[in-house]
Amino acid sequence: MLTASGSGKIHILPDDVVSRIAAGEVVERPAAVVKELVDNSVDAGARSITVEVKDGGVAVIRVTDDGEGMSREDAPRAFDRHATSKLRSDQDLWSIRTMGFRGEALPSIASVSRVRVATAIRSAETGIEFRVDGGKVGQIAEAPPIVGTSIEVADLFYNQPARKKFLKSIPTELSHISRVVQQAALAWPAIHFKLIHNGTEMVNYPAVQAEQDRIAQVYRRLFLDQCRTVKAELPVARIGGYAIDPVQAKSSRIPQELFLNRRPVRNAAVFHAVAEGYGASLAKGCHPTFVLFLDIDPDRVDVNVHPTKREVRFAEPDMIHQLVRRAVRQAMETSQPFTGISGQSTTSEGAPSRSVWTPASSLSIRQTRLGEPGAADMPSVVQTGPGADVLSGSEAQLVFVSETAEPYGHVPAAEVAALGQLNRTFLVVRIGSDLTVIDQHTAHERVLFERLYRAWSAQGIRAQPLLLPETVELSAPHAALLLRHQGDLEQLGLELEPFGASAVLVRSIPTGLGKIKPASFLEDLLDDLSQWDRASTIEMKVRPVLASLACHGAVRAGRSMELPEIKALVEDWRTEGEMTTCPHGRRTVFRLSTEDLEKMFGRAGW
Repeated sequence: MLTASGSGKIHILPDDVVSRIAAGEVVERPAAVVKELVDNSVDAGARSITVEVKDGGVAVIRVTDDGEGMSREDAPRAFDRHATSKLRSDQDLWSIRTMGFRGEALPSIASVSRVRVATAIRSAETGIEFRVDGGKVGQIAEAPPIVGTSIEVADLFYNQPARKKFLKSIPTELSHISRVVQQAALAWPAIHFKLIHNGTEMVNYPAVQAEQDRIAQVYRRLFLDQCRTVKAELPVARIGGYAIDPVQAKSSRIPQELFLNRRPVRNAAVFHAVAEGYGASLAKGCHPTFVLFLDIDPDRVDVNVHPTKREVRFAEPDMIHQLVRRAVRQAMETSQPFTGISGQSTTSEGAPSRSVWTPASSLSIRQTRLGEPGAADMPSVVQTGPGADVLSGSEAQLVFVSETAEPYGHVPAAEVAALGQLNRTFLVVRIGSDLTVIDQHTAHERVLFERLYRAWSAQGIRAQPLLLPETVELSAPHAALLLRHQGDLEQLGLELEPFGASAVLVRSIPTGLGKIKPASFLEDLLDDLSQWDRASTIEMKVRPVLASLACHGAVRAGRSMELPEIKALVEDWRTEGEMTTCPHGRRTVFRLSTEDLEKMFGRAGW
């Protein structure tokens, strides 16, 4: 109830209303509660932090640490507004060295939930326990002397049904919580982090000594193997970490992790400096991914710009921009990938290093003919022989390209004569009187995409169960992202199910794709799914996923093909409209007409 003095229009808000307004700035969703509690555990010197949640954090959030704990006097005082142990004067605001400092987190959380606290300090014979209901501290009781603090937050937003109504689904809220724990783990590798959801362990990051070991835990070793080391230093600032090798960059922006004095932040100037550091080395449509740690003298940065401390302001932004840009540029120009990938050197698509002309008629390997009568709606290619399963760095996802085709089923009358292969990558054929060179992978990718898209439009993509389901190990947030869209992916013929804390089991793929590598396909699929929230229509969501499926199901460069198979693929490509690019924008065909040849050889005027 508002209070007023006399007949004036200005009213003094009651304390409970003030607390709820503050909670609106700090507590946006369950993940915000987790972040504030984890920050407090870090500041308390914890070496182990366990986050337990139920129903995406809406029902229960419990954060337990082995830090220094709180005394009987300090614990209830921590729930008073603006109560903090981390600031002594206003001058301390200009040299923040802790994660939390505003003194608003605990009272804000308590004003919109039911809180239970159990804590003990090392010198005490007993611990204490009490409850805070709607911001009011209850009676303090004795508890076992377990050093550290456990804070349980239940019934979040129980007294704010309007805010609770706007929370997302349980998988969505869980993914945000996983993200918070993941970032905290990256920032503090010496701390052991666990995340448990509904009794199931989702994340377990044991303490490690080096940053790269924690990055390998969170993003797997493959990410580090594709990165270059970034390192530079000034008297008042230094930067270190890892950034993707330009050759390995993709359309995804995950991860783009920036930590300022161990605090996860987003800063447009730093991100711009990273992009400038790459310069023109990134392919069109690709983005830099990185995990960078920026350390600056606390006197030269203001972290008190935003209530949740997501944004920061630099005293000397130009200096920081130049430092980051120079560090990334040096890494791209002089550094080798972090560890390198073992194996023999090949070209970008595994093709021989020199051009070899192979008459197709001399090949002895039998392949399944594309488009053979009686085959499935979307015929597959048995990928065997030299160069099978060779993955291409240049086949990374770029931008989706939509190209208008001729109506399905229209095949020009011109005869197709297969002549052979060049470098086991390019198909040389005669179409009518034109000499035509076709990229076997991009052409087949376009064929598969058009058939998948047509089947999806008719709601008819059929699933093909794998003879032996394959397990793919992922980071916990990525596994959660896949399972969040599990129902949508099943409609595209892809059946996944959880397998342990951070792995998925691939049980089926769309019919007609042939042999694919689930691990590499899921990596590209995660790039597509990470952009789904930005897509305005279901079609914009589905097209990139179908393009990834087609890319991984298409015949690879480096595989030998026989004359009948070449002819079948070219005829299928022509049936689908003779498109000149694959769904990701790469060229499919080069033609020389009879007139072009006559000009080249001087048989016609220029």
